[in-house]
Amino acid sequence: MKIIVIGCNHAGTWAAKTLKATDPKCQVVAYDRNDNISFLACGIALWVGGTVKDPEGLFYASPEGLESEGISVRMGYDVTEIDWNAKKIRGKILATGAAFEDNYDKLILAAGSWPVMPPIEGLTDPNTEYGLKKGIFFSKLYQQGRDIINEISKPEVKRVMVIGAGYIGVELVEAFKNRGKEVILTEAMPRVMANYFDKEITDEAEKRIRDAGIELHLGETVKKFEGDGRLQRVITDKGAYDVDMAVLSVGFRPNSDLYKDHLKTLPNGAIKVNMKMETSEKDVYAIGDCAAVHSCASGKDEYIALATNAVRMGIVAACNALGQSVEYVGTQGSNAICVFGYNMASTGLSEEAAKAKGLKVKSNFFRDAERPEFMPTYEEVAVKIVYEEDSGRLVGAQIASNHNHAEAIHAFSLAIQNGMSVRQFALSDFFFLPHYNKPLSWMTMVAYTAK
Repeated sequence: MKIIVIGCNHAGTWAAKTLKATDPKCQVVAYDRNDNISFLACGIALWVGGTVKDPEGLFYASPEGLESEGISVRMGYDVTEIDWNAKKIRGKILATGAAFEDNYDKLILAAGSWPVMPPIEGLTDPNTEYGLKKGIFFSKLYQQGRDIINEISKPEVKRVMVIGAGYIGVELVEAFKNRGKEVILTEAMPRVMANYFDKEITDEAEKRIRDAGIELHLGETVKKFEGDGRLQRVITDKGAYDVDMAVLSVGFRPNSDLYKDHLKTLPNGAIKVNMKMETSEKDVYAIGDCAAVHSCASGKDEYIALATNAVRMGIVAACNALGQSVEYVGTQGSNAICVFGYNMASTGLSEEAAKAKGLKVKSNFFRDAERPEFMPTYEEVAVKIVYEEDSGRLVGAQIASNHNHAEAIHAFSLAIQNGMSVRQFALSDFFFLPHYNKPLSWMTMVAYTAK
């Protein structure tokens, strides 16, 4: 059997590896437009800020490594057409412009995503590599991280604006500050990371950002980019800012051009799949950022573009393409971030997000010492849970502390995945030792005190 994988970053890499490890006899061919695979884009800010010295460490696989496992890897191949009836793909080799064609028995789509390019006046330039005005950057690919590094290394680049205060934007402003730049962070929503955390958590994050000397503009929308040939000024609905460079980080969209007129998708172009990663087309699977996932929090198909989802989806699709019966367990969208020493983690839905989706929810916000106050040192932990009003089913949780308790979010994630109620979580069996926590830890107390 011959299986083609289109796209070979996180989802595609793990699909290809799983296919070959599970059935060494199957023929696996992976296609990708890029010249590298498995780049951890979440590490760009660490690279920019100097924490990561060698970007090679941000790759966990290589085309050569996959080839050594028996996978045919074709980099720099742009797949532009799928003949669904004939089970063929067509495209061109980017280096030469030559056309190519290949056939498959089964197809795994891992086409990925691309940064959202909002319709802002002065943003685009058709003569640049990524279609952006000179001085404006995306932060996703290895090449884009390298371009950002090269730009901020120039002494004339002193003032940098980051547009979008999600995870990527917030991490980048700290990285730029660490490089000695003047930094502006703008966000159209009224809070930073508003899609993941509620106000009780983001208030402290915003304070840390401002205290670090970042110019923070919330509830402000970019309207225009100005500059003769290259960016010089950003115009918003509330002001004008002279800058030497800007990074656009306002979200991602699925790369849907290959399948948008054939497969069933969400309105944003993410492919609808079942729990086996099967699409509406027989023998075609979809994984990673081009596909929707089942949210255990909302109970619906959602677009949650995370590497953790991509890897798991790749494994599931590979197993099912080989005739096994393996189901995806769902997604909570768990994530974490450190904002100037303030460690934050979330899973599932925030209270605002849950209500926006029409869920009738309640919440409980709780502060407690991480371990008994009789210990020589301890830190406060802030934790919030969100749960359905009638059933008590947990749908979200958020954690924040000066100490790193981010991994505790996994317990809440599992609780949401398994449909646990607040009361069940309150009585869960968590160990106690004064070195680490209290007889009823902050994790269980936030559930125990919920009304």
